[in-house]
Amino acid sequence: MRPLEGLLVLDFSTLLPGPMATLLLAESGAEVIKIERPGSGEDMRHYKPRWGRDSVNFALLNRGKKSIALDLKNSEQRAKLDPLIARADVLVEQFRPGVMARLGLDYETLEKVNPRLIYCSITGYGQNGPKRDVAGHDLNYIGDTGLLSLSMGPLDSPVVPPALIADIAGGAYPAVMNILLALQQRARTGRGSYLDVAMSDNLFPFMYWAIGNGLAAGSWPGNGTDLVTGGSPRYRLYPTADRRIVAAAPLEQKFWETFCEIIGLDAELRDDAKNPTATIARITELIAAEPAKIWAERFAGRDCCCSVVATVSEALEDAHFRARGLFSHVLAGEGGQRLPALPVPIASIFRGAPGVPVPAPGLGANNEDYE
Repeated sequence: MRPLEGLLVLDFSTLLPGPMATLLLAESGAEVIKIERPGSGEDMRHYKPRWGRDSVNFALLNRGKKSIALDLKNSEQRAKLDPLIARADVLVEQFRPGVMARLGLDYETLEKVNPRLIYCSITGYGQNGPKRDVAGHDLNYIGDTGLLSLSMGPLDSPVVPPALIADIAGGAYPAVMNILLALQQRARTGRGSYLDVAMSDNLFPFMYWAIGNGLAAGSWPGNGTDLVTGGSPRYRLYPTADRRIVAAAPLEQKFWETFCEIIGLDAELRDDAKNPTATIARITELIAAEPAKIWAERFAGRDCCCSVVATVSEALEDAHFRARGLFSHVLAGEGGQRLPALPVPIASIFRGAPGVPVPAPGLGANNEDYE
């Protein structure tokens, strides 16, 4: 039995943060019902590339869920939710503040019907404060909190981060964490709770070191200037001769000495505290002299915390991740299509059986099940 079996989750969210959160709940055994617009459904269904009738993004994020299509502005259709609301354990939504209240679906209204309900709202800036109604996306949230300023590349060619940090690490994961805490509290008190999850709020823990440096030492880090953002020779990306990248992270002295030995760094530059700029320049020159294959061979079996940056396709074929069973769960598509399900941070003992194909729901596929 999976740990969340028997729990009913109503999912009013779209795109990434909420659907990722409810995916983790579904993978842990909860019954997750998506509430979608009739006709078009949620926005992620229409992204590219397509995988059958919907986007592959939608399929990956909504594996194992159910779907009800309802016009929430239609009182007759809205009433069909009443039996579900009365017995739901969790509700997840990510509209702007005030939208659910206008639909009569705010926490204050629903807790009167179901005092055990755990109601989780995911927004960019939270339910109160001057920015509560400001529109934004991931890039805005990491920009507003200072996270982006720590490492955004050269000012003449700034780099957009490769991950949606606020959506997943600031939204989806904290939502699940707090839902589980609320379930534990409900087990003791018998009452649900309201959870205000603001993606921007939850980015500050990622900058613990920058905040500590600034507040305690008065040294606020700049763009790519600090130990773990590229300011040190010991934590940096170095291009190879064939335009691949070596990720070098030999922070500790024992790893640094091994790294210096492998690349043949000049003895006078190995004390990188003396002239880090000169050390960086020489390492850059040495790494650029050989192709990635050579460096991979030289680093293999040596404790130096160095590796060649893999492409996504290479990572999916990596023997280590395959051995760990990351891609053993299966997403079912139309006409017998199959893909590996999205690996999620749920221990394998808590998920369903690997190898069993599980689909994402068609729009409104479960309407008749809940009438």
